Amino acid sequence: MTTIMDKFSLAGRTALVTGGAGLLGRQFTQALGEAGAKVVVADLNLAQAEAQAETLTHAGLAALPVQVDVTDPVSVEALVARAVEHFGSLDVIVNGAALDPKFDPDNQDAQSGNAFETYPLEAWKAAMDVNLTGMFLVCQAAARQMVAQEYGKIINICSTYGLVGPDQRIYERPDGPRQYKPVYYTVSKAGVLGLTKYLATYYAGTNIRVNALTPGGVYNQHDETFLKAYSSRTVIGRMAEQDEMSGAVVFLASEASAYMTGANLVVDGGWTAW
Repeated sequence: MTTIMDKFSLAGRTALVTGGAGLLGRQFTQALGEAGAKVVVADLNLAQAEAQAETLTHAGLAALPVQVDVTDPVSVEALVARAVEHFGSLDVIVNGAALDPKFDPDNQDAQSGNAFETYPLEAWKAAMDVNLTGMFLVCQAAARQMVAQEYGKIINICSTYGLVGPDQRIYERPDGPRQYKPVYYTVSKAGVLGLTKYLATYYAGTNIRVNALTPGGVYNQHDETFLKAYSSRTVIGRMAEQDEMSGAVVFLASEASAYMTGANLVVDGGWTAW
């Protein structure tokens, strides 16, 4: 008899996380490994990917670090080939690699240059290459393997700003230049949902499921001004802890979500419920 906990198990599966050495990527790789998956930690920064893989290995989990540039089709193809060669399959991918401008006191001048009226075309193109085209390339390469093995779970990481526009007021400071969440972030993350729905319906009638996960803001040593401003916009009244997306990603990666595809799982503390 299959129990509900059996459905959450990823034993025998291989899970690949792009941006696997990042803030949420580290949490995702840890959670997927603890659920039984063999984990590929894929990141542009090889040293950080190796460090995260070593952390997982020391915890008794199977992990492989791989350097990848998601904007380069050759690099992405090599990533998928390495994962399959090492672990024998590619069952789950979590597309977490993305450019996401950070807001902190040391970065005020850079963020003040994000005004829409003067936003540089080069910066727009570079962000789209990573946030959207990179996700397309990873999905495309992984899908070829998933079609061949007749099974796969694709999880695309979105953002609340892919659902609603940024509340630019939370980036205001009592002193210093005005800061803005840049235009590319909302547009690229909205595109993530479009890609997710397209792929879900494209693979209708197969064992390939495609869903999005939309996290809210995750606390990462933000200053008190930003923390209070952000928290006041959530129903729960705080930012997320770093591990509070882990249950959602394991759910989407496992057979517990077998009847879901083309969906967007929102874990935002109620940000979009107002």
